Amino acid sequence: QVQLVESGGGLVQPGGSLRLSCAASGSIASINAMGWYRQAPGKERELVATITTGGSINYADSVKGRFTISRDNAKNTVTLQMNNLKPEDTAVYYCNVKAREYFSTVRDYWGQGTQVTVSP
Repeated sequence: QVQLVESGGGLVQPGGSLRLSCAASGSIASINAMGWYRQAPGKERELVATITTGGSINYADSVKGRFTISRDNAKNTVTLQMNNLKPEDTAVYYCNVKAREYFSTVRDYWGQGTQVTVSP
């Protein structure tokens, strides 16, 4: 199995910064992409940012210029640096990894979620 452990999150004022980290471990044969999604109350889960093993990055338009995703392939970790946070960034943030276990096919794995609240 593949386990994801998230850290970071919390309460911050508008304009502040937070850093989310996610570490993948277990019987990992390969990882295709790592990233972050978020889900606000009453809304569907949406993509925030993803990064492939080769370093290709995709951001949601709403976070471009404010969030930065990075990845350590050797450690199977992904980090999301969030700057200039806005109240509309408030959501539960989920780490996502597209990985393949040994003798298996690629599938999605999800972290447990971490709350980010942006409020005065």
